[in-house]
Amino acid sequence: MNRWLGLACLLLTAGPAAAAPLKAAVFDFQFSNLSPVPTDAADAARLKRVSAELRALLERKGLYIVISTDPVRAAVAKSADLRRCNGCADDFARELGADVAITGEVQKVSNLILNLNVYVKPLTGDAPERAYSVDLRGNTDESFDRGIRFLVENTMGAGK
Repeated sequence: MNRWLGLACLLLTAGPAAAAPLKAAVFDFQFSNLSPVPTDAADAARLKRVSAELRALLERKGLYIVISTDPVRAAVAKSADLRRCNGCADDFARELGADVAITGEVQKVSNLILNLNVYVKPLTGDAPERAYSVDLRGNTDESFDRGIRFLVENTMGAGK
C-alpha cells in the first residue's frame, strides 16, 4: 500500500512534460535598403553573420530545432524577396520538413538607423505569423551582434 502511495505522489509532483521544440527553417536575412547609401560588401557580410547568430541563439536557447536550408538555397536565391513572394518561404520550409518558417529582414534607413526584423510563421494550424523587431543605431558589427542577442533573449525567448 505504501508503495502505491509513493508512486501516486511522484506522478502528481512530476507535472506535465515539456513539448519538444518545433523544427524551424531559418532563412538568411535579406536586406531592404531604404537609404541613399548603396549596399556594400560589409552589409552583405553582416547579414551572413547575423543569420548564423540567429540560428545559433535559437538552438542554444532551446526555442527551435534549426534545420538546414542548404537543400533549397539555390531556389531561394532565384526567388523574389522572401517577405513579398506570396508564401514562397513557407513552401520552401514545408519542402524541408519544418514546422515553422523563419525569415529575417534588415531595413536600412541610413547608416545610423536600421531595423532588424524576424518573422516566425507556423506552417500548420491557424496561429498567426509573429513579428519581432529591434532598432539598431549604427551600421556596425557590434550593433548587429547586440541587436540579434537582444531580440532573441528579450522578445523571442522571453520566459524561457
